[in-house]
Amino acid sequence: MSNELVINVSPSHVEIALLENKRLVELNKESNDLKFGVGDIYLAKVKKIMPGLNAAFVDVGYEKDAFLHYLDLGPQFQTLNKFLREIKRSRSGSVLKIQPEPDIIKEGKITDVLKSGQTVLVQIAKEPISTKGPRLTSEISVAGRNMVLIPFSNKVSVSQKIESAEEKNRLKKLVQSICPKNYGIIVRTAAEGKRVAELDQELKRLVAKFENAVVKLEKLTVPSLVLRELDRTIAMIRDLYNPEFANIYVNEPEIAAEIKEYVGTIDPEKKKVVKYYNGKESIWEHFGIDKQIKASFGKTVSFRSGAYLIIEHTEAFHVIDVNSGNRSKTGDQESNALEVNLAAAEEIARQLRLRDMGGIIVIDFIDMHGNENRQKVFEKMKEAMASDRTKHNILPLSKFCLMQITRQRVRQEMAIETAEICPVCKGSGKVTPTLLLIEEIEQKVRYIFEDLHKKSLTIQLHPFIGAYVTKGLFSRAFRWKWKYHKGVKIEEVNSMSFLDSKFFDENREEIIF
Repeated sequence: MSNELVINVSPSHVEIALLENKRLVELNKESNDLKFGVGDIYLAKVKKIMPGLNAAFVDVGYEKDAFLHYLDLGPQFQTLNKFLREIKRSRSGSVLKIQPEPDIIKEGKITDVLKSGQTVLVQIAKEPISTKGPRLTSEISVAGRNMVLIPFSNKVSVSQKIESAEEKNRLKKLVQSICPKNYGIIVRTAAEGKRVAELDQELKRLVAKFENAVVKLEKLTVPSLVLRELDRTIAMIRDLYNPEFANIYVNEPEIAAEIKEYVGTIDPEKKKVVKYYNGKESIWEHFGIDKQIKASFGKTVSFRSGAYLIIEHTEAFHVIDVNSGNRSKTGDQESNALEVNLAAAEEIARQLRLRDMGGIIVIDFIDMHGNENRQKVFEKMKEAMASDRTKHNILPLSKFCLMQITRQRVRQEMAIETAEICPVCKGSGKVTPTLLLIEEIEQKVRYIFEDLHKKSLTIQLHPFIGAYVTKGLFSRAFRWKWKYHKGVKIEEVNSMSFLDSKFFDENREEIIF
């Protein structure tokens, strides 16, 4: 399988698309001023204790108080509190010197360990979603490429995705031999086959990263950011990268250099896969991502031979209905239903990753009467979701051919509006004579050349309008060149709405009207 990452950097946000065999399977969009991302560590203050919920509301600086449940405190919460007190007294940020306190009991009460006004060290477990504030944990962790460092713990565990028992035992013994005092480690799947020197080097970096951050706690006001998770682009590459990665394309030279440097630290021989894209058309357009987004988002999604999905979203859960549509049917009803359901399982698994749908998902497959056919669809869904990194649980189909899936939700669902504004009324409900469109473009061309004195001009148009402007031997675009003795280039952009137009000067700077 050929994996490629395409990264679109703009002044306001960064968009990241993961392609598997040129097919879009994951899409992430992050604002450049994003705060309260998963993995960020904050020094915060308890605002209110809720004994009925066995939880507390905590001020981390977000407009709504964050939520911290007793079960998310972590067994070593008392040791963490002791560490905060020691820092204020001695200004030492060394976890090695702290004497561990007994673990808190699993069935305990929030009032036994927290009180209003108390200062706590917390980490974002779920970003703010809808009307809710962030979800917190006090079981602090610092993620690396091959391992996750857990301060104040003493356990070493190995990813269950490593299938070889021999390799699991090797990694566990190896990591136990280099693990510093008062630290725990989760060995990630990427560590499979790695040597001790490489793991030891990463472990030392993670320990230094955490201790250099917490040593500043004594000077921080509450609430304050203590340690930010890696840049989202780098973090995604850290989690997704494997030696089979074919290409990573970036349209911003500085970001491309940062990514190349990071890839060089984890796999020096693969730095060449990071490539700076500087083509004239947008990176999204060049790799066909715009087309795939329009085909993959929205309420109705077609997937094979006329079959389609209907996807409905609610606050609590998502509902997906599988329909055979107008596909040509051969054989009996049962075999047709099985064929559509198996294909639907693949597309649904892709949609869950693409939209980052979380919580409860209910899927209404086409009715099948045979238990063995329902089992085939269940196995197909498990196989299709095997590459999904997000924690999930799949239940077998019921006798009504309903499947339930729970999928961890840590971020806002990716939702893209695929409907276009009416090309005639532009969404106003009032009809505008479309014959005036070309005249409007001509007026702008005249203004750019006669009043702004630009040397050349690039016009981006919908393909239908672009074809109209460039058709014929003496096309309108040709006549503009001849009239003003200036260069005029027409670019056709599929993602633009029917009557949209954009104008760029010789320096590719957009001219705003």
